[in-house]
Amino acid sequence: MSDAARLKRDLIAQWAFDTRPILGRLHLWLEDVTVEWIRGQPAAEFTHQISFLDGRMERLMAMTVAVTALGTQLFGRFGEGKGKDKTELNQVKKDADSISAYAMSEGLWFASRHLPENHAIMVSLGEGLMPKGGETPEMGSNPQLGYGRIYARPQVARWLEQRVTRMLNDADYDWCAFYQEVKAAGITVWGAAIDTLENTSRFANGEPTGPMTVLHLFDQPLRMKRPYEGYVGNLFLPRAVVDKAAEYSLLIDYRTPRGRVMEAIELAYPGLRREHVHVWTLGGKTRAARIGKLWDEWRAAGAHLVEDGWTLPSGMKAFNESGTYAPTYRIGPWTDDDGLTHLFLCDGYAASAEAMQAASLAPMLGLEASLAVFTSKFDLPYDCELHIMHLDPDAPDFAERLAARLGHPVDDGRQAAYRELILQARDAGVPLEKPVIAADDFFPEKLWEVAAFSGYMRDDPYSGAAGVQEAGPGVFRVGVRLATARGDKRVVFTLRLMEKHRESRLVFNPLLTRFVNGEDFRTRPVKISDSGRIRNELQTLCSEAIEYGGKQQMRIHFDRIPPEVISPAQQKVLLAVLRWYKQHHPLWFSWLQVVGPGETAGTTARPGPT
Repeated sequence: MSDAARLKRDLIAQWAFDTRPILGRLHLWLEDVTVEWIRGQPAAEFTHQISFLDGRMERLMAMTVAVTALGTQLFGRFGEGKGKDKTELNQVKKDADSISAYAMSEGLWFASRHLPENHAIMVSLGEGLMPKGGETPEMGSNPQLGYGRIYARPQVARWLEQRVTRMLNDADYDWCAFYQEVKAAGITVWGAAIDTLENTSRFANGEPTGPMTVLHLFDQPLRMKRPYEGYVGNLFLPRAVVDKAAEYSLLIDYRTPRGRVMEAIELAYPGLRREHVHVWTLGGKTRAARIGKLWDEWRAAGAHLVEDGWTLPSGMKAFNESGTYAPTYRIGPWTDDDGLTHLFLCDGYAASAEAMQAASLAPMLGLEASLAVFTSKFDLPYDCELHIMHLDPDAPDFAERLAARLGHPVDDGRQAAYRELILQARDAGVPLEKPVIAADDFFPEKLWEVAAFSGYMRDDPYSGAAGVQEAGPGVFRVGVRLATARGDKRVVFTLRLMEKHRESRLVFNPLLTRFVNGEDFRTRPVKISDSGRIRNELQTLCSEAIEYGGKQQMRIHFDRIPPEVISPAQQKVLLAVLRWYKQHHPLWFSWLQVVGPGETAGTTARPGPT
């Protein structure tokens, strides 16, 4: 056997050994692994890690992202929403989100069994808690991994869950008290920002590029004390632009007029033509009221606004109806075939989880990220948005200050709506005390590290990464990118389904989803693990219907489940499933309380970890 063949054999064996808990859980066989270094000093696999995670945890997290991408692509109803009405399209999106959230959660759970005994992973930001522009409220209630979800060994997980529930329910127990207690107990919490399926609409419509899964792990929890999803203005530039501007005493951040930003770009890249500055922002009519003025500023400065279908250096086409995270990897200069310099940058706004994920990429990619907290309304121009969220909602002259910013009188209902938006952000821990913020403002420590994992269901036009590819009957290649401050590499796995397609679909589907879709829960063998599995799935599938009490009690209010999220017929089955488990296995399901439609419960608690 040649040295190359021996090294390849050993590479596959070590990856298979380290990730076998996830491979076994999802009935997969690892056939091949290839590693490509994008940045950093290439080194032999397993000789060192490139993040704060140890080598095995890096590989477990990479495999978690890989199986999420693979399972979603194969069993998430890819393309089945194309041409369908809004209701059917929304159901396809929810089914895809359900598969991706479930696969990610299962991967994290099995990976967490190998964390050090005093470590935990806690979800600090998650995508899917609220509707986006043009969507109706029920469309925001997608299956997702949101704030407070904890993955750790059982004793640590229970200890942390009690503190998170207290932080949510006890006004005298704030985030600082929580963090001090965590440190005093000698527990290390890794924060996570998760979007299990980025570009869900493109996935449901069968678009050839865009859908991906994103997992960012931080070496400390984010300063968030409530579930939150909002909108954040963001400007991403090469660090060279901001540094050069500083030499001329120019401050460049999100509030800087874009004409002045263009001047700073010219200082950093002498000879660069203005029309070769390519600015990517979200597009479409629904965004015009919010960032149309921003578009006008860039056009007036001579820049090119990247339009849908514009050809990127990778040769693939850009899109701008969604997907604010992936373009971050493309930011920077390049030279075309004629020797002319071009510059790609990102501006506009994003959902809060995506914005934080992208901002945490900036230091490792040589970028500067400037963020500004926005409202969740789309009728204000961006330069007005910059000020609204910084008003004091408790001030006696709040209404007058709000009217002055909006430029017209404001009725009581509108005042209340804006006050509530500000209070929600403030109570969640969003840093509103500064006009412009950075990723640093979300961390309790001055120094922080991130391990950014991306898995690709479909091709990514910004990095050129390939999506899931069929390599043979039941065999698929799936790529994962791991980016850290110490290095950046792409790992491609070749995975074989160990079951036939129908059985593999069941493996990747949540247990409750299988029951709702007709599988007989009464004849299925019950294991004690079903208790934790169902608890986990309830938090993913219908978090808005859950209330938490003491001693890890969970109360499900069926009146709070929107019919657009789970249909009345499906709710009826779900109610029967939960009551059957509660009746036949009362010890294992002692944590569960079910409040059916029209029924009432006793005392209630505020929502806990979702």
